[in-house]
Amino acid sequence: MTAKARGPDTYVERRERLAQQMHAATGRVALKKKSSNLFRDRDRGGRPRLDVHDFNHILQVDPAAAWVDAEGMTPYENLVLATLACGVMPTVVPQLKTITLGGAVAGVGIEATSFRHGLVHHGVLEMDILAGDGNVYLCSPANEHRDLFFGFPNSYGTLGYALRVRAKTMPVKKFVRIEHSRFDDPSSYFQNLQVLCDSAADFVDGVVFGPQELYVTAGTFVDQAPFVSDYTFENIYYRSIREKATDYLTAHDYLWRWDTDWFWCSKNFGVQNPLVRRVAGKSRLNSRTYTKLMRWNSRWKLTQRLDALLRVQRETVIQDVDIPIARAAEFLDFFQREIGILPVWICPIRCPDPQTFPLYPLHRATTYVNFGFWDVVKSNKAQLPGHFNRLVERRVAQLGGIKSLYSDSYYSKPEFDAIYGAQAYRALKSCYDPHNRLHDLYDKCVLRR
Repeated sequence: MTAKARGPDTYVERRERLAQQMHAATGRVALKKKSSNLFRDRDRGGRPRLDVHDFNHILQVDPAAAWVDAEGMTPYENLVLATLACGVMPTVVPQLKTITLGGAVAGVGIEATSFRHGLVHHGVLEMDILAGDGNVYLCSPANEHRDLFFGFPNSYGTLGYALRVRAKTMPVKKFVRIEHSRFDDPSSYFQNLQVLCDSAADFVDGVVFGPQELYVTAGTFVDQAPFVSDYTFENIYYRSIREKATDYLTAHDYLWRWDTDWFWCSKNFGVQNPLVRRVAGKSRLNSRTYTKLMRWNSRWKLTQRLDALLRVQRETVIQDVDIPIARAAEFLDFFQREIGILPVWICPIRCPDPQTFPLYPLHRATTYVNFGFWDVVKSNKAQLPGHFNRLVERRVAQLGGIKSLYSDSYYSKPEFDAIYGAQAYRALKSCYDPHNRLHDLYDKCVLRR
């Protein structure tokens, strides 16, 4: 079965109209869109903005050919609904419903299938990219624009915008059986994680609750389930990891198990309290609500004002870092000693093919472990801005890892260039954005311009 969806006008009409707007705009341009999953404040300025909010259509799902074709602003929430209806899912579905397909490719998208399928961009077959020069390029691994295809991931809109993405899919079953295994030391924990990456599991991730309380979770598709848990309202998924050795979810609910409570970050809004949870209501328990609250707090600086009154220095440390598994225990030891945020999300990554993405280089022969940590570090001692984030960046580099750029970064320009493929980036910039109509990657991700 092949599923198709059409909007009020065709994709080609929308594409051509946007390209004309790009050609007509003067100076630097940016996107006008309703949402963002970036966790860094930006200087928005007064530059022209291209309205891309209607590039959110699912164009075709072809389960026989194992791909889905969708526009770049399609949120994964809608993409998953369309693909599950056809018995498939994208090979990598990022954890939050509001993440868009194009955003996950331009950034770095990850989930519990990444030990087998890599990052979101490893599952892309082709893209239509509106480049900084105003032209739309069809990019694939084998055509004349393969340099842009491989250079686009981790470019964060500084080379162009993905208007259409064709991505791989994989078959699903109705339910997912979940097995949580506890370990009391990091060494055996990461050894077991490596073993699971060679197993028949469909999903592998984990959570560190403490130095002697580490869990790895393996998920496997099944046709039937003796019971089904529900973590979309009163029950909280991450707490169940400590309470249940075995669990079952529908495939749909498994893919969004982290969205209801933004992993565990919903605690910062008080909604893990049962009473507050009921008052808020099921419809508000999701990443969309929490993102709005975070943006509102960032705008009005309420927590900063409270910290100033209490004379407490607060630093936001929201990061995802990828560490070679052989050095993962070292990073965890450093992190617990110097940063101290708990829990920490754990997700293994393997590159599924030999193709290199120069702006986010990972070695194919290496298993990486993603550490996800999202909280604040408070200190009564005065520190330079970004002190704890800088500690993380330095240790990641020492261990041969790499850090995602969706949040705060503090690299010097030489450090940044050495990590994120500056030579390849400059070549792409001169070819596809010769007049610098889009921002520079370092300016955007580090200087926040």
